[in-house]
Amino acid sequence: MSLEDQLYPLRALYESMPESARRAVGIGWRCLPERLRLGRAYVGFRDLIEESLRWSPERTAEYQREQLYETIRRARRDCPFYRTRLQGDELAELPFITKADLQVHRDAMLSERFGAGSRLYITTGGSTGVPVGFHLQKGVSRPKEQAFLEAQWRRAGYEPGMRLAVIRGQVTDEKADGRIAYLDATRNWLMLSSYHLTAGRLPEYLDAIERFRPDLLHIYPSAALQLAEFLEQQKQTWRTPIRGMLCGSERLNPPQKRLLERVFGCRVYRWYGHSERVILAGEGRESDLFYFWPTYGHVEFGDADAEGFREVIGTSFHNHVMPLIRYRTGDYVKLAEGEAREFPWPAVSEVAGREQEFLIGPGGRRISLTAFNMHDAVFDDLYAVQFFQEEAGVAELRYVAGPDFHGSRLEKIRRVVSRKLGDDFVFEMKAVAETEKTARGKHKWLVSRINY
Repeated sequence: MSLEDQLYPLRALYESMPESARRAVGIGWRCLPERLRLGRAYVGFRDLIEESLRWSPERTAEYQREQLYETIRRARRDCPFYRTRLQGDELAELPFITKADLQVHRDAMLSERFGAGSRLYITTGGSTGVPVGFHLQKGVSRPKEQAFLEAQWRRAGYEPGMRLAVIRGQVTDEKADGRIAYLDATRNWLMLSSYHLTAGRLPEYLDAIERFRPDLLHIYPSAALQLAEFLEQQKQTWRTPIRGMLCGSERLNPPQKRLLERVFGCRVYRWYGHSERVILAGEGRESDLFYFWPTYGHVEFGDADAEGFREVIGTSFHNHVMPLIRYRTGDYVKLAEGEAREFPWPAVSEVAGREQEFLIGPGGRRISLTAFNMHDAVFDDLYAVQFFQEEAGVAELRYVAGPDFHGSRLEKIRRVVSRKLGDDFVFEMKAVAETEKTARGKHKWLVSRINY
């Protein structure tokens, strides 16, 4: 197991240290050999990625068959949930699973061959605001994700050890007038707040980034668009040369991407994935198409709706602690048609997943809903969570409670959400029987009556 996975539970302790202590620990951490920090699995996945780029379509298909067989065989043998469900021999004969299955049958989906020490519990609201909890495999899932993300980012100029400026949901200070940045010394990344992005403070962001001199920006698309809009309104130019901009976790359409590339003078790179680590796709080196990695997981697509969108359905590879087989993600894509391909893999031209949704704080401060994609147990046992807003700085957090949810948990939820909203934001919590849905019947994170 990687040292990073072993020390992951101590992350909060590290972040509570004085800045001088964090810097010392971070410098020491970066001096450790890569194999020790990230583990043998990381090196193995990195080598698999490089090898698979040279495979023929026949070898790729063979690898997928091998991994599907192994995943299904282990699930049928080791997981109580799958023993009665996996009756067929062909993937198409097997039933789908949904987020509701993860909510209701999560413990039965665990492999009986792995103990608690091999599991890493994660929760997410994903793109829909329906909280689900699941388990990753320690020493495998996180190193794998790191290896594949880095492989994708290299198409945009990334190399390990580069300096990144990051705006992706960090809480740097709970106060509305608090600090906007701190240095994550373990990676030498500048972590900038997602919660202080007001017109009055944007010059502070630009100054902090300029002083740090990053190689790349790793940023929510919504935050990047705010910076671009501010620069153009102020008739300013971007003064910090960067190799590229990494934009994931929110939808960024091609016209928005072109705008960012013009303002920041670099390649803007998009990808699609999710916390469950079932499938992963990223843009090519040149094209805007999203290519699904055939060595990461197996992807299927549902029937097309009236607009041509198909649901993404995935089967996980390598996570034997809690395999997900034919998992309906709730995200929708349009298949690529007619475009030249860089890779002979499944490809899509558009992802209709996470939208750029904001809560609006006092003074117009925008708070991306992507930042509420919690990875701990705070929303456990809630079937759905949804923000409702009619007035800037005021919102209602609506929730649908499951049978195991206890009202004593509300105060903890209030504290966690308040920390992300900031001390100038007022919100109330309200239990509801159901939340509003989209026309496709998909849950919405936010119902807003504010134009922004």
